[in-house]
Amino acid sequence: MSLTMCTIHFAARTDRTVYVSSALMKSLQLTGTKPVTLKMGSKAVSAPIKIVKKPGIHLYIPVTVKNQLLVPRSGTCMAVSNGPREIQLGPLVGILTNASTANAAQPFGSRSSLLKDYIRPGSKKSFFFAFMPSDVNWTTDTVVGYFPTESGWIRKTVPLPDVVYNRLSSRKAEKSLSIENFKERFVRRGIPLFNWSFFDKSDVYNLLDGDKEAFKHVPESHLNPTPERVREMLDKHRFVYLKPTGGSLGIGIYRLTYHPKRGYFARFRRGGKNVLYRFSQFSGLMNLLNARSGRLRNYVVQQGIRLIEIDNCPIDFRFHLHKNGQNQWVVAGIGAKKAGKGSVTTHVKNGGQIMTPEQVLDRVFGSKADAILQNSKQAAIKLAESIEKNSPHILGELGFDIGIDQDEQIWMFEANSKPGRSIFKHPSLKSQGKTSLELIFEHSMYLGRFRARREA
Repeated sequence: MSLTMCTIHFAARTDRTVYVSSALMKSLQLTGTKPVTLKMGSKAVSAPIKIVKKPGIHLYIPVTVKNQLLVPRSGTCMAVSNGPREIQLGPLVGILTNASTANAAQPFGSRSSLLKDYIRPGSKKSFFFAFMPSDVNWTTDTVVGYFPTESGWIRKTVPLPDVVYNRLSSRKAEKSLSIENFKERFVRRGIPLFNWSFFDKSDVYNLLDGDKEAFKHVPESHLNPTPERVREMLDKHRFVYLKPTGGSLGIGIYRLTYHPKRGYFARFRRGGKNVLYRFSQFSGLMNLLNARSGRLRNYVVQQGIRLIEIDNCPIDFRFHLHKNGQNQWVVAGIGAKKAGKGSVTTHVKNGGQIMTPEQVLDRVFGSKADAILQNSKQAAIKLAESIEKNSPHILGELGFDIGIDQDEQIWMFEANSKPGRSIFKHPSLKSQGKTSLELIFEHSMYLGRFRARREA
């Protein structure tokens, strides 16, 4: 397998002959002048080939062949060859999304700028586009893709892509049978689709179950707890968290605390404010939670951890991990999140503050800070590898909410298969955000089989 960057030109000719520069022939290890098979995504066309004496790595495609392959643009892209008579152009990468509007400048509403960020790193090396489920035509194996330009977005019909990056943003829609079947159709065609769906908390525990080395980083947790289980956990740990199994952004989380002499406390967010209730009896706490009417059925109770603090405010960390171009997990970025006063969580929307991990760890641990940071990275990679090992679908990106307690032990509270990017808004983390986006492109190349010989 040979891989190179080449420049595509469209030739306004009536014949089907493809002209290839000698440098491209050499780079792709093509032989002879018999017809070659040109590929773009799911499309393939056989065409005569001639060598043209022109310096550089160039490919001249007649318009008739270009229209059959549905090549979206001329210019630079990657070219790979799996044999002496094949040229595959790409990679053609589709970002699966939703929230379309009638606005041509913002076809995906508020998510349009984010999609542009995803597309930008590969825009001059590949063919990245965004699409919705309704844009796919399974009969013709094509998709109407949205390509960003300086003046807005343009729609072009292209083949089914080499790889799909799933960024559907609706948990409810993604769980529907129609979307599950839609994604399965890519798999049946041999098209890798990574980041299959959102995780529920039960998914994460099941994926880690059996791996003692990884599971030691998970606080004691119980799904669908009974009131008796909540009381048992409070007696054991003194404080716990109640979290919705399918929640995100800290919505619906309760921090429950038990003081033998003072009673039970519930801290949570209501109407945009942090509130605190005290109960002398456990039954009062359960009445608040509507526990007897089954309210806890969609919750997990999780052991509370005494996290490191700054200014009496707990700190946790968002670790953003990606698979790279060699199919290895790497930590792309880390943001430290300082809880707001009285907040149940460290989310910025709830008054939290983003800091760099170095700012926090240096202040808390001093000379041990770097070693603790490295241990945390290793733990995050171990957790990612363990989750991936048991996952039935391809993973390419994970976000972990990780805490470090005052004994330097590392804990993983949440795993997110579609992590947000809010930590990268911090001025000191913008370069890590750029690395994160570049890794999406690199891993898309890997999954799309655009790899050099040594990586094959």
